[in-house]
Formats: sequence, structure tokens, C-alpha cells
Amino acid sequence: MSGRGEADSRIPAGAMGDTHVPGLDLTRFRAFFEDACPGGVNGALRARVIAGGKSNLTYEVTDGQASWIVRRPPLGHVLATAHDMSREHRVITALHPTDVPVPATYALCTDTDVIGAPFYVMERVEGTPYRLASQLEPLGSERTGAISARMVDTLAILHQVDPAAVALSDFGRPQGFLARQVRRWKKQLDASHSRDLVGADELHHLIEANLPVEGAPAVVHGDFRLDNLMVDDDDQVAAVIDWEMATVGDPLTDLALLLVYQRMARLDTGYAVADASTAPGFLTDVEILNRYADRSGRDLSEMGFYLGLAHYKLAVILEGIHYRYAHGQTVGGGFDTVGAIVEPLLAAGLTSMKENH
Repeated sequence: MSGRGEADSRIPAGAMGDTHVPGLDLTRFRAFFEDACPGGVNGALRARVIAGGKSNLTYEVTDGQASWIVRRPPLGHVLATAHDMSREHRVITALHPTDVPVPATYALCTDTDVIGAPFYVMERVEGTPYRLASQLEPLGSERTGAISARMVDTLAILHQVDPAAVALSDFGRPQGFLARQVRRWKKQLDASHSRDLVGADELHHLIEANLPVEGAPAVVHGDFRLDNLMVDDDDQVAAVIDWEMATVGDPLTDLALLLVYQRMARLDTGYAVADASTAPGFLTDVEILNRYADRSGRDLSEMGFYLGLAHYKLAVILEGIHYRYAHGQTVGGGFDTVGAIVEPLLAAGLTSMKENH
């Protein structure tokens, strides 16, 4: 989750006007921000949490006239590599002069003495991160179709950016990217082993044995889907948010993950990251593939592999959540059904390996 224009319904959000919010000392923040952006603050600061949890924490801060978004790692002990504020700030800043819609960045603070963790400040962008079909349905099928088409166009625009041209050539290791992904997620699954999973070994062997020749590397968002876009009142994509998984690598991993998120919404498991793609008018999988191919000019003939890998990745992530739930390491509700989707995802991944475009 990221710099949202509205609160994430799963996170308790304080009303705007709070002078004390967890993880953000406003007095210390103000001293830093006034030094970084002289004259930017013109009144008493108030803040609210608009997204948080295991992902990076996002706050809206206001002085009553202007508002900003502040991002920091989750509270408590976290791996710095998993919540690297400098990387998020760097990729957003690098992309701002391009055609990729991203918020403007104002300041990065790596001094943990200020608020207890590194953080950065960026523009607050007005818009809606559509997550549910019930949010899109009142718009009608024509507007929904246009929004989903612009989502695909935005992904193609991102993947057309030359990483070297925006000083991001060292932002990732594109050579051998796919092989490392396969190894990484197998290692992750082994670390979360608590039960035998039908299809897990077979799908891993298939993706390991069918690594395609990688195309030209691009900036990869890592979690691209509609609810990581801020869509304005004119149904335009105002900003792409939530860059914590970004790297430089094979861009078709973004496209495949987008499609798998949509397919999860159609699986009869009672669990989905989001179901916006089920709204009438939303582009179908084939329409998304065709539009992306047309806009990007990329070869999608090996799409089956990428879909197989994306299914495997999401299955591994959810199995890790199930493992923590089974060992009493989760907090809150909603985790009891996560384990039920893992094997259906693996089965769908095996089926998708046969797909070509």
C-alpha cells in the first residue's frame, strides 16, 4: 500500500487533525522538513495514517493549507532491504521527468534519529485506488473499460523507459533475473514448509526447465495492479504508487502478475487480493495482452512461462502467510482462509504454462 488518496479500509486511520500518530514525531519531522524545504510549512502540523501494517507505513501530513505524503518502514524490527526508503525515493524521483505518472518527491531522510526510521516526503496526489468491483460498477462499463485500458497503457509506458536514461541502470541486476526469481521463490517455499502441496514441485520444475531468453530490461514495478494506481475524476491515471518492490529486470513479470491478480478474483476460493477486474467492462485477459503487446511492441510468445512464475510466486507468498498463521505468528483476522488458495493457484500455474500469445 502506498500514498493513497483515501484510507485503506483494513487499517485503523485517525481523523485528520491528530497531532500524535504512531511512528511519526511531528515536532522532529517539522524541524527536518523546514530545513529540507524552507518556507514549505505554514502552520501547525497534523497527520493521519492512511495505510500501514506489514507494508510500509503511509501518512498524510497537513499544515491546514498544503498536504504531503510521508512513507516510512513498518514499526518494529524489519529487514532494511525489504523496506528501503532510499530505493523507493530514488525510483520515483528518477521517473518523475518521464511520461510515467508518479508523485513529485520533496525530501529523503536517512537519519534514523529524526523519527526512528528512514523516511521520505512526496506529493499528495488526488485520486482513487480502485480495489473492488463495487467501486467501479457505479461508473458503468464504458468508464470501467477506459480505466482498465489506461492501466495497461501506463504499464507499457513504464516499460518503455530506458533505465540508463534515468540513471537507474544499477537499480537492479537484469542479467539472470528470471533464474534468480525461480531460485528465490523455491527457497522461500522451502523455508515455509509445513505441509505437502499438490503441484508445487511440478510447477517449479516446469518453470526452472523453461526459462525464456530475456528481453530488453526495464524498470519493473513489482506489484502493478489497479489499486496501486491513483485514478482521478477524469478517469486518468494520476500516479503509480507503492514502489517498494521496484527493480530493473524483465518487464513481462509485471504483466504476468497483473493477470494473475485478476485470475485470483475469479478463483472460487473466497480469497482475492482485489476483485475490481470482475466489474462489467473491465478488459479481459486477452484484451490486456493484446493492448500491452500493441503499446509496448514486446514479444509475448513465452507468456506461459511468465504466468507460471507469477502463479508460483503468489502461491509461495500466501503459503508463507499460512505458515505464520499456523504457527500463531499473525495478528488480526482473515488469515484462516489464506491457505485454501495455495493449491488452486499452483494448479492454475500449471495450466498457464501451456498458454501462448
